[in-house]
Amino acid sequence: MDRIWTAQYDPGIPRTLSYPDIVLPDLLSRSTIRYPDRPAIRFYGRVIRYRELDALVNQFAQALLRLGVRAGGVVGLMLPNLPQTVIGYYGSMRAGAMVTPINPLYVESEIEHQIMDSGCETILALDQLYPRIEPLLGRTCLKRVILTGVEDYLPWLKRLLHPIKARKQGRPRRETFGPATSTMRQLMDGSASPPSVKVSQNDIALLQYTGGTTGIPKGVVLTHRNLVCNTWQCRHWMATLREGEEVFLGVLPFFHVYGMSACQNLAIGVGGSLALLPRFHVAEVLETITRERVTVFPGIPAMYSAINSHQHLERYDLRSIRLCISGAGPLHPSVQDRFEALTGARLVEGYGLTEAGPVTHVNPIHPESGQRRRRSVGLPLPDTDAKIVDMETAEREMPVGETGELVVSGPQVMRRYWKRDEETRHVLRKEWLFTGDLARMDADGFFYIEGRKKDMIKSGGENVYPREVEEVLLRHPKVKEAVVVGLPQDLRGELIKAYVVLKEGERATAAEILEHCRKDLARFKVPKRVEFRAELPKTLVGKVLRRVLVEEELKRRADPQGTTENGREDE
Repeated sequence: MDRIWTAQYDPGIPRTLSYPDIVLPDLLSRSTIRYPDRPAIRFYGRVIRYRELDALVNQFAQALLRLGVRAGGVVGLMLPNLPQTVIGYYGSMRAGAMVTPINPLYVESEIEHQIMDSGCETILALDQLYPRIEPLLGRTCLKRVILTGVEDYLPWLKRLLHPIKARKQGRPRRETFGPATSTMRQLMDGSASPPSVKVSQNDIALLQYTGGTTGIPKGVVLTHRNLVCNTWQCRHWMATLREGEEVFLGVLPFFHVYGMSACQNLAIGVGGSLALLPRFHVAEVLETITRERVTVFPGIPAMYSAINSHQHLERYDLRSIRLCISGAGPLHPSVQDRFEALTGARLVEGYGLTEAGPVTHVNPIHPESGQRRRRSVGLPLPDTDAKIVDMETAEREMPVGETGELVVSGPQVMRRYWKRDEETRHVLRKEWLFTGDLARMDADGFFYIEGRKKDMIKSGGENVYPREVEEVLLRHPKVKEAVVVGLPQDLRGELIKAYVVLKEGERATAAEILEHCRKDLARFKVPKRVEFRAELPKTLVGKVLRRVLVEEELKRRADPQGTTENGREDE
């Protein structure tokens, strides 16, 4: 295939790579050999150096083996971003197990589905989450629960004060648990020698569940090779990364593949430090950037926007940041420009999906190259092929500039869906992964995402791409966030409805918003309804849950008032 985009690569970026024959925990082993005394994790004043982290990972792997976890078993990780998350991740893999990250916000039924579907017998979880896990012992395949507390790897004084703080916040710590339960601290007193378990590149490393924004989550099977290759691709794309010197802000959740790969694995792979934060609180993020002198900040557009809007930015020094990658949603140029002006950093947009481990495209990063394109998710990474195909037959490759479905191929692409052969055959065809995303490619090989294939709206017999309408809405000076969905109507097709969040202190009417749209959109693309909201329903990585909006609308159609508890609607 003619990879025309390679002509736009930053100087020195290879077109193809040679990948090491290693498994994922070897990234940690290599960095430990090179930088044994370099801080690997920074967590509220606690510093864990590479030598110590490697030993802790070995101790956890040995503990799993003593508990009866065997090669090919499944270990669930139900944790926010803590040192234990990193230890549990690499330790489980060193024991030869597959890891399945579980969203800590899941309710009991969602946890049960993932445990039963994956065959998870062992789970490492935050102690506060035990009430949601305990009922599953005995009625699912879950056999062992390992609990850990936020305070376990805090500095000694903060660890001492943590129970007092928890009680004040109404979170008293539970002292007794069931017989199938142990604590991580109890288990971490054994051998720190590497376990004698053979793990190969083609073994499954990860069962990463996806599809929560569109339906029941399904497991994506990613091998050690998939994840090592994606780490290698990202590392070579970010050619300005300094081995053994970078400080990564670890605020993207590691139970999501974006944070896990583009932050955790990449940081460990280059001998960097992970400044961990369990949640995104803008003031805490600003304090951490200033205190830890963060240099690399993988994030999502909402994070950069929140920083841009903070009232007391003058109190913080953000000039240490050099490089930021934005994913999981469109990055508005105004957010990009404002953040770069504040920090002096380079902020570029990328693209990926769980089924590709996840990164496939990123904009050029070198400041002098001048190749970054507005609205574009960038160029395919080395050894990654991409093309746009006809949405109906998937057989015809679309001409330059025309929209179709994005399909990709590369060493980072998943092996299959777990226990879902039919769905695997639907998305993996002749080594091509059908992403379900609508996109176009320009003459230089830059790709532009127009929206999800299933989100495309049929209005008056014409195709409407949500992103095009949303970008027009976002250009309104009073609009902070906007999303559009297609709602079932009659023979005329779908009705376009816009959900709008206004900037703080602003007021607007639907008529004002719609008049703004009419200036830049054809009549069939202009929304028919506008609903103003205080916020939009989102996943933890900032993707708007369009299906939730549609479900809410369908439920209230019998209500002639046209209002909800979430916002106000105008036509």
